[in-house]
Amino acid sequence: MTKKRRRVFDIDMPEEQEKPRPGGPRISSLEPRRGPMASAVRENADSLRDRAETEQAIRAENDALAHEYVSLRNQGLVLQRVPLGEIRTTKLVRDRKSVGAEDLEDLKTSIAQIGLSNPIQVEAAGDGFELVQGLRRLTAFRALDAENPDGGYDSIPAVVLGQGESLEGLYRRMVDENLVRTDISFAEMAALARSYAESDATTAETTDEAVDALYGSVGKQKRSYIRAFAKLLTVLERHLQHPQAIPRALGLAVRKRIEAEPETLADLQRTLVTGGARDAAGELEILKAYVGQGETGSDPAQDAFPAGNSAPRAGKSPRKARTTFQVQSPRGAAKCTASMGRLELKLDADFTTMDRRKLEAAVQQLLAMLDD
Repeated sequence: MTKKRRRVFDIDMPEEQEKPRPGGPRISSLEPRRGPMASAVRENADSLRDRAETEQAIRAENDALAHEYVSLRNQGLVLQRVPLGEIRTTKLVRDRKSVGAEDLEDLKTSIAQIGLSNPIQVEAAGDGFELVQGLRRLTAFRALDAENPDGGYDSIPAVVLGQGESLEGLYRRMVDENLVRTDISFAEMAALARSYAESDATTAETTDEAVDALYGSVGKQKRSYIRAFAKLLTVLERHLQHPQAIPRALGLAVRKRIEAEPETLADLQRTLVTGGARDAAGELEILKAYVGQGETGSDPAQDAFPAGNSAPRAGKSPRKARTTFQVQSPRGAAKCTASMGRLELKLDADFTTMDRRKLEAAVQQLLAMLDD
């Protein structure tokens, strides 16, 4: 029986290339083969790891944004809509005493057409908010809401300040914004300074200290004008109906004469009281007559004392005493000015059309009565 011979074939297999491994034995560069299931598991694990890393990065970013939001909100830099019914205006004394309906028409039209371009500022206050800045804007929104309840004016864009800011800081926020207004008067700024000094919640004990605290960002000269108006309001505030209408030069001139001739103050107060209800123009005429503005061609601003200095300038003679008053007549209120050698009567009437003999008789009768 013939024995079969087994055939042997030589197969050349690639030799494994070994490469060094730091700190360990040499390993093969050929990776072991993996089956389809092992590859799928490995890919799924890699995907889960990448997803977890992405979610962790998102959470970290959200945390950073939340902290930034809280920080910005506490600084009053976050805008939100606040219901009108939750806003109060009682904490701060407003620099603007009142807002007339006629002053709001342009603002209301602007809000209705393009919205509110400058949000108000409020302070969180327990169950509501206290107004810090924006009385006119708030008043305009309330008027629009009353006129159009379904117009979306029941809330207003506002920057909400966190609780805890000092009263002095809130006043400064209000004042600094209002200083950019061209229509804020010296009388309004002075009235606010006086109220600030009178408040038990502030550290200012005098009006001068209040002016420095509230208006520290304005020039020294302007602060001196505010002090001058504050002193003017001290003696005339109860007698004036339109103090916000008094121009700077006229206010300084009135205060100057009061300082130089205090005996004339009673006559001015009496004239303002007996004048009855009047508009701003009528009140200004009384003050102009008191200082002689427009009668001698002089401008009170030219010789007005530097605000804050109660003494007249050296070498300048004091103004002669002058008495002003009003009397009622069938033709209306007559404004009278009496001074040394001069008696003037101003009335809304054309005296040139009156009979000359009648005028002469009236003047003779007046002079006769004065001599009695």
